[in-house]
Amino acid sequence: MITQVKFVGIPVRNQDKALLFYTEKLGFKVATDQPMGEGQRWIELKIPGAETRVVLFTPDGHQDRIGTFFNGSFATDNVDATYKELKDKGVEFDGEPKKEPWGTYVTFRDVDGNQFVLGSK
Repeated sequence: MITQVKFVGIPVRNQDKALLFYTEKLGFKVATDQPMGEGQRWIELKIPGAETRVVLFTPDGHQDRIGTFFNGSFATDNVDATYKELKDKGVEFDGEPKKEPWGTYVTFRDVDGNQFVLGSK
């Protein structure tokens, strides 16, 4: 039976710039960084404390997905505190955190314009 989501892929234009963003600004750690086909690398990142990994890789023919909405959500214990910390590091947000009956969330973008939700657990 399926036990977890192993990784999610994020399509990027420039793997070096994306790697710097995800490690220096978001605090992800490199699990794997190796050649993968012509002109790309398989870059698999660990989120501290999580089992699911993030892969910075764009499969051939999927370049049109770069700069779109990520159909998923990153979670944090404190959206307001994480928002402030990431904003201070230069992460681009689409607004301030919003509180809803189901939780607090905010959206941000990476260096390629990919849009993500950051929400409360």
